[in-house]
Amino acid sequence: MSSVLDLVPDRLDLAALRAFWRAPGAIALSEAARRRIGAAQGVLEGAVRASEAPGAASIYGITTGFGENAKYAIAPDARRALQRKLVVSHATGTGPDLPDAVVRLALLLKAHGLSRGFSGVRPEVVETLIALAGGDALPVVPAWGSMGASGDLAPLAHIGLVVLGEPGGRFRHAGAVHPAERLEAVTGIAPLADLAPKEGLALINGTEVATALGLVALFEAENALAAALVAGALTLDAAFGNPDAFSALINERARRQHGQAEVARLLRGLLEGSGRTPVALRVQDPYSLRCQPQVVGAALDTLRFAATLLEREAGSTTDNPVLDPEADPEDPDSRPLISGGNFHAEPVAFAADAMALAVSEIASMAERRVAFLIDSSKSGFPPFLAAGIPGLDSGLMNAQVTAAALVCQLRVRAAPASVQSLPTSADQEDHVSMGTFGAWRLLEMVDCLRRVVAVELLAALQASYFAPRGLPEGLDGRALVLAGPLAEAKAAILARLPAPASESAFIGEDRVLAGVIDTLAEMIAEGAFRRFAPVELG
Repeated sequence: MSSVLDLVPDRLDLAALRAFWRAPGAIALSEAARRRIGAAQGVLEGAVRASEAPGAASIYGITTGFGENAKYAIAPDARRALQRKLVVSHATGTGPDLPDAVVRLALLLKAHGLSRGFSGVRPEVVETLIALAGGDALPVVPAWGSMGASGDLAPLAHIGLVVLGEPGGRFRHAGAVHPAERLEAVTGIAPLADLAPKEGLALINGTEVATALGLVALFEAENALAAALVAGALTLDAAFGNPDAFSALINERARRQHGQAEVARLLRGLLEGSGRTPVALRVQDPYSLRCQPQVVGAALDTLRFAATLLEREAGSTTDNPVLDPEADPEDPDSRPLISGGNFHAEPVAFAADAMALAVSEIASMAERRVAFLIDSSKSGFPPFLAAGIPGLDSGLMNAQVTAAALVCQLRVRAAPASVQSLPTSADQEDHVSMGTFGAWRLLEMVDCLRRVVAVELLAALQASYFAPRGLPEGLDGRALVLAGPLAEAKAAILARLPAPASESAFIGEDRVLAGVIDTLAEMIAEGAFRRFAPVELG
């Protein structure tokens, strides 16, 4: 576990979120947050009192019902029940459970959003959320059921069940799942006895689950992007590729794209110490080798665009209505609460769709490089990189098929989710973002990317043992020594894999490769290649 995260309003940036994702720990509510929460609570209580005066305006979700039911007034003695019923009735999620890392981040984001002074909840609501996040008491949240419009209603309601200790809620502690009624007995965390006005609405309105999904996918994509750069450099080295395409002249001086320039610099750094690229076999390599700065650089810029949107959203308050902490409820001209639509997750939806395109394209380039390596007519290597008897051994023939299948899967998933609006709630919610599904599908997409890159790492590793046709006469390609960052990356790979079959091939006779691909994918997920190609998307 990490050190304690001090929750200070408006200080939750991408670096803090990434650190919490990597090493989650306890969260402490800062004094600044307590002051804001207390001030907002006072404004809300004054607004509720003022709403009870004859002729006073209604307050959405506090003195009225919700959504299409906002036309109904709620009696004062039913307002606390209204908040509890909202949570219970909206816990309609289904499907697989969200990963713990997503739920933990969603709890942190919700706690931060409520601590900024625009919601009017009591301090104990925020304290319960951070106790769950930091105390290994994570609500079990079904992944499906949010349209990312009126907030992540269903998934956040499942979190609300645990906050209240309500039957039907579940939480995970020390690897075991328990009913929400057992929260205090199992963890020592006391659930809330009830909810004050607006607290149910504040708990389930908001984009925190969609944003948490997007952030986890973003952080995992950072690891996969670094591995893709290492894999691309290993392929270029193994294939006696031409590094001129990565020159500063082409990528920095002639074209003004920041991501392209950065990727080219990283590739040049990775190739320092390459023994093979100085003997480039081709004036121009295929695009999948030559255009890595242009394509992966564009993906890097796109991921950074998404990172900016997600960081802003993570620091926002997205429930409804929004409270003005400076309003005077006693002033008849004051408007302490204003209804709006901050719960609409369109920024997250657009970020997720952009990330989907970037992830798909990085994988597409990697698969094409695998196809190049195994094609003897293009690379000059033995067919399918098979070291055994030609025709008898298939080598990496089907590993490339696996990579191609994963790329097809990614292309289907890359279709935009944000244009798939479907009206709900009697057409009151007549345009939705689908941002939660858009971010959810990214987890699978990044996993596919990892496995495509794993196949390329394997293919490049195998190719590095061979010398292709077409080398200058008298040059022993196998004798050229690899040094520098790529040599370190190759050593790190070999340290995790079974021993090479011989000095002349990593894979000798045909063998099962599924476990090798899985191990390489695990290395990518762990961030094992980030030290060779350090890229952060913030």
